[in-house]
Amino acid sequence: MRHAASRRVGRGTMPRAASSALVVALLVFRWPVGGGGGGAPVRNTWFGADKVKHFVTSFFVQSVSYSALRLAGVRPHASLAGATAVTAAVGVAKEVHDRRSYGLFSTGDLLWDAAGIGTASVMLQRAK
Repeated sequence: MRHAASRRVGRGTMPRAASSALVVALLVFRWPVGGGGGGAPVRNTWFGADKVKHFVTSFFVQSVSYSALRLAGVRPHASLAGATAVTAAVGVAKEVHDRRSYGLFSTGDLLWDAAGIGTASVMLQRAK
């Protein structure tokens, strides 16, 4: 009898836990955390509260996505790859949304997203 954690997920399928994690991630990125919406022009910098939010949110989404995939029986390496794909897609989708809504696509935001993904990945790989 196979242990539940060793089940394989077929190609082209997304486990329910992974799709749930994607929905949560999209909701987290869709709703703004802090007060925007004033007439002041948006200034894009490499450091600031917005960048910390990108780092922390990507770290969180990476961790939750990885955990959801592991709970669904996906092997560790594949779970890490899947979580990275989900988190990166959410980050890019957020920037596309910002471009359409505010006229700003920030590569700095994407770099902070990548830093969050990378930091979470290292910690997840080292966790026992």
